Parts: sequence; C-alpha cells; structure tokens
Amino acid sequence: MFERILLPLDGSALAEQALPVAARLARASGGTIILLRVAVVPIVERPDLTPAQEYSQQAINEGVLDATQYLERIAGRDELADIPIEMLVLFGNVVQTILSVAQSFNADLVVMSSHGYTGFKRWSLGSVAQKVARHSPVPVFVLREGGTLPTQVQGTASVLIPVDGSELAEAAIEPAAHLVAALAAPGQGKLHLLRVVAIPSSSGKFRSQAHIDFDAEVRTQAREEAEAYMQALLSRPPVSGLTNLNIAVTTEVVVNEDVAQAIIQAAERDGQIEGAAVVGEQDIIAMATHGRSGIGRWLLGSQTERVLDACKVPLLIVRPHHEKSRHAMNGGEMAQGQAMEDEEIIVVEETWIES
Repeated sequence: MFERILLPLDGSALAEQALPVAARLARASGGTIILLRVAVVPIVERPDLTPAQEYSQQAINEGVLDATQYLERIAGRDELADIPIEMLVLFGNVVQTILSVAQSFNADLVVMSSHGYTGFKRWSLGSVAQKVARHSPVPVFVLREGGTLPTQVQGTASVLIPVDGSELAEAAIEPAAHLVAALAAPGQGKLHLLRVVAIPSSSGKFRSQAHIDFDAEVRTQAREEAEAYMQALLSRPPVSGLTNLNIAVTTEVVVNEDVAQAIIQAAERDGQIEGAAVVGEQDIIAMATHGRSGIGRWLLGSQTERVLDACKVPLLIVRPHHEKSRHAMNGGEMAQGQAMEDEEIIVVEETWIES
C-alpha cells in the first residue's frame, strides 16, 4: 500500500530517526523513498528589488549545494541500501512544499519526526508536523521525540485505533493495518480497536441518588451499544477485508469523559487485564483527522491533535477520502482554515538516483 514514501529532512539527527522506519516500510512494500530537503534561504529586503530579486542568488546556490550534498550522504547510508531513492531539493514555505510534493509526486505516506531544530536552514519539526498532518492528502506517520521507534520492536508490532462509531473514524483502519503488517513482517501484526464512551455525568450541589442511578444506567446502556458496535465492526469492511494480512484483531470498550486521555492511557499502559487477555503498550496509534460529533461520538480532529501533542507513541494520522474530496472542491483547506504564508515555492534542484 505504501509504495512511495515521502521523508522530509531538515538536517537534524532527530529528523533522521525516521530513516530506518521509512526503510523498513519501503522494503516490505518494494517501494521508493522520496528524500526531501526544504532549504530555507534568507530574503534580502531592499525597496529597489522586485520580489523575485529579493532572494539572494548566492544564498540560493549555497543552500542548494549544501542540501544536495546532504541528501547524497543520506542516500548513501547502509540502511537505505537496495531501496530506490528519489531526491528533491526545494526552497520555500516548508509546510506548503511538503504538501505540494506529497501530491505532485504521488506519495502514499509521509514519515517525519515531531521535533527538530529551528534557525537558519532548519525548521521546527514540531509545528511543521502538526500542520502537515492537519492538511496532508495522504496519511502522515509522526514519530515522537523521546518515544520508541517501531523498528525497535522485533517480530511483532501493534497499533491502537480509536473509533467513535463513524465511517470517518474507521477510515484509519485499513492504512493502519497495512502499516503494522509491514512493520511486523515477517511476524504477526496486532490491531487493537478502542471505543471510548464519552458520556458526561450529571453534577451539582443537589445531585441525588436518582441522578447517580440514572448516570449509571446511561453508561451501562452506552457501553452495551458500543460493545455491540465493536462486534459488528469485526464482521464487516474494512476489518473483514484484512484477511490477507497477518494481523490479529482485538477490541476494547472504555468509559471516560476525556477521550484523548483514555486513548493515551490505553496506548502507554504497561499491561492490564481486559477480559481474558492482557493488553499492553501499543507501538502505534492510528487516528483519522475528522469524525462526527454528538452523543456517543467525539470530534476526531481536536482529539487527534490533543493526542499528537501529549503522547510519546508514534501516531499515524489519516484524512478520510471524502474529506480529501471536499478539501479539493473547496479550493484547499489552507485557503479557508489556519492562516499560512502564501510564499512562492520554487524548484531549484531535482535529482533522482537509484542505489
């Protein structure tokens, strides 16, 4: 599924931690890695210059040369041996460039770290990763600073997928299954479906026993409905279509008013009894960027960003297909959503090699 993997690098060792992960995925799928270096060059601010002349040609040339040599060194590393590599050196707005390359070069997945350096020729991977994940037309696999890398798990890999009863949330299941199968190969992958029942309790100074009993009844009913949904989910697409993958599927229902907190706790726990099985720490969390809101459901966009901010577990973020279509019809979410600088993206170097 992930045949073209985009790997943005800013020259930092932290960003390069994504290399072995991208390599493992590429080898499992027989795919290609696209190495991208966005060179951030200074602008010469002079009133007598046109916008195009504001870019210092010397700075551009130096930035291109430095970035090209850097990518050549990366492409020559042993961990990328025998993997087809494409190299791109561009300059401009970092987020817009990454998104443009993901679409123009038909990437199936973006792999990147969550933090990096700031300053001349480098960019803050924390904010960049958030913006790329929010707007990317393809899944984004974000590796966390200080967290465990999926490549450190031998013989198996597990992914936690929170679902809220909507098809939008379920959109993360198929790409997550392919991701964990590739990382676990030749071992077995594990897919753990989590349903968080977020029913607020009544509260107040005059809360009576009747209120307490009513809350308990509502929670019991909501839990039973959630468990029925989870069992039904196992027998229909997209879960039922994963039979060709070497994956074991488990389910879990928890009641917690704080959805993001429940997801993080489920992913980072050391191990606890769930029914007859012990469910331990998850290697990956996979979430959609959008979901329906309302009773028994939660707004996935905000919950995904909360998990991304707080959790040390790598996070696969998926935009549902019809959300991507709506994004395209509306002229792009960036034009109507969070303000981003409308900088010109100029291709100054494009190189392709195969090692």
